[in-house]
Amino acid sequence: MARGQFISLPGLVLLQLLLPVLVSAQTQKDTTLTEVKVRGKHKVSNDTKLNDFSPGQKITTIDSATLQQYQLQSLANVLTQQVPVFVKSYGFNGLATLNFRGASSAQSAVYWNGVPIQNAALGVADVSTMPAMLMSKVHLVYGGSSAMWGSGNVGGALVVENEAPVFDTGRVALSVSAGAGSFGQYLGGLKASRAGRRWYTAANLFCQTAANDFRYANNQGAQQRIGNSRLSSAAGLVQAAYKISDSSTFTLSAWAQTYSREIPETLTDLYSVKKQVDNSVRLLAGWEQKGWRDNRYARFSFIRDEIHYRDSAVAIRSDNIVHQYFHEVGWKRQVGTRGQLLVFSPTQVSWLAVQEDVKYQSRVALAVAYDHKLFGNRLDIAASARAEAINEKIIFLPGLNASFLITDWLSVKANVQRTYRAPTLNELYYFPGGNLGLKPEQGWSGDAGYVVRLRSRHITIAHELSVYNRNIKDWIIWLGNAVWTPYNIAEVRSRGVETDNKLVYTHRKWQAHLGIATSYVLATTVASYAYNDGSIGKQIPYTPRYNARLNIGAGYGPLYLNYNHTYTGYRFFTTDESAYLVPYQTGNLQLMYTGQIARHVLQLTAQVNNLWNERYQVVANRPMPGVNWLAGIKLVF
Repeated sequence: MARGQFISLPGLVLLQLLLPVLVSAQTQKDTTLTEVKVRGKHKVSNDTKLNDFSPGQKITTIDSATLQQYQLQSLANVLTQQVPVFVKSYGFNGLATLNFRGASSAQSAVYWNGVPIQNAALGVADVSTMPAMLMSKVHLVYGGSSAMWGSGNVGGALVVENEAPVFDTGRVALSVSAGAGSFGQYLGGLKASRAGRRWYTAANLFCQTAANDFRYANNQGAQQRIGNSRLSSAAGLVQAAYKISDSSTFTLSAWAQTYSREIPETLTDLYSVKKQVDNSVRLLAGWEQKGWRDNRYARFSFIRDEIHYRDSAVAIRSDNIVHQYFHEVGWKRQVGTRGQLLVFSPTQVSWLAVQEDVKYQSRVALAVAYDHKLFGNRLDIAASARAEAINEKIIFLPGLNASFLITDWLSVKANVQRTYRAPTLNELYYFPGGNLGLKPEQGWSGDAGYVVRLRSRHITIAHELSVYNRNIKDWIIWLGNAVWTPYNIAEVRSRGVETDNKLVYTHRKWQAHLGIATSYVLATTVASYAYNDGSIGKQIPYTPRYNARLNIGAGYGPLYLNYNHTYTGYRFFTTDESAYLVPYQTGNLQLMYTGQIARHVLQLTAQVNNLWNERYQVVANRPMPGVNWLAGIKLVF
């Protein structure tokens, strides 16, 4: 993108802000108002894309009670133990990225209040640096949905949200949290909010430090203590909202954090002096107006991500600083009694300094989605389409998803999408190792499944099964040794099946639950540009075929106990399956007590991870800790 093209950006913003008004003027006014009741529908998110235009997609929401158990931990720990999504962790305080249905980490998108927050240069988000305490809602959206969420959303998305502002005169909330655990872990957090008739303000702070000096078995089987593994971090999120009128609200959010970690030696290293500091500043301004039959919104975001890497042993100093500007304006309107139309236009501009030059990547799109309900709201169909310009290249991304309620307890759903991902700034320009000859990833994905929900006086049963298939041409993979370089694989096919099963029993003060979630993934190379490389028909590196999570527990009054068991299958780390990591299982125990002191709420939490002291590696040659614990206390005033 030429520098001169930035001159037209204000005009583009103005055009997008006027877009809802122009479209509304062309829409015939419907004077008939009829209440539409959606059978079995409930609001799971603050984002209309999830609530109203994704009926056929599998969406898993991690509830607030579960987030409370992990309030002093990162989202990486929450996802590892609670959902069958593979979290590729490089150690106890290392990078952690997501793998949805065999997709690469760069194909798995992460959104914060509707804004993409993966590093614009790397194309990934490190979920180990995202404190669970800062989030009020966490959703996992399975399967591609590029038409709704943008190019790059190939395998799925992690959507995190903050608490929506509540306007209530004089309402003040304050909570303080503290915790300590194995390997010199100390953590603390503070939440405060105040709500008035017009203003809402909130602050959320979190900090931690850890020595992470656990013992592990080296390649000779001898026990030794890991070195160069200290960690410290601090994060703060500040929100403000102003109620302009009964139908209009303006919000501001600022999320800043620093994450400083030493990178310990691997099993093949004699020692390590590597260090990395990640700094992020994320600013977001939003406006929303809710009308009688239509809603309008606009959001503007600026993000600065810094990664500072040092290795004094080989005199390496690397500073990766990338900026991202994003804005989106949208308009949703009720069409008749059973239809909804959404028109929105997002723009994203990213820039990165490389070798005293600045490289840019821009994405400008116009998207339309229409949702319609038929047969007494039993059939819910959503069609969407996006025209997106990535620098000078224009692509078209259609999508269609639907759900049908066969009976009050059985429904089926399906989702078909075209997928596309352009190479990131690092994949193109990183020095040394960037590849200007990379082709964009593109293909189609589809999934289908059914949901069973049964409810009696004391028992609730939920069972969901999904099957999926995805073909991607020109899949991008990083390969190398001293210097890593991205290459294209001619074609990769991913297919598999997922199940999610829950049983809940409630009686008076008692509550018991059993949950089992499984995932089977085949993500194999169909065609390769490299002759006779042995990859055809072989699993993509670091994609486990089998993944399973079990949660069983009970609660009585203020007490809550849960046992979590995870299973992760073989992970090959070469394209020809010549080298692999053996499967591993971990047991994790959580205990929570919620009571009162005077008029204040007291919450005590305790967690034991890797209860059976399993020796394992998620990534080759990076040992994970044995049994470890974490305890916390929270006081709500």
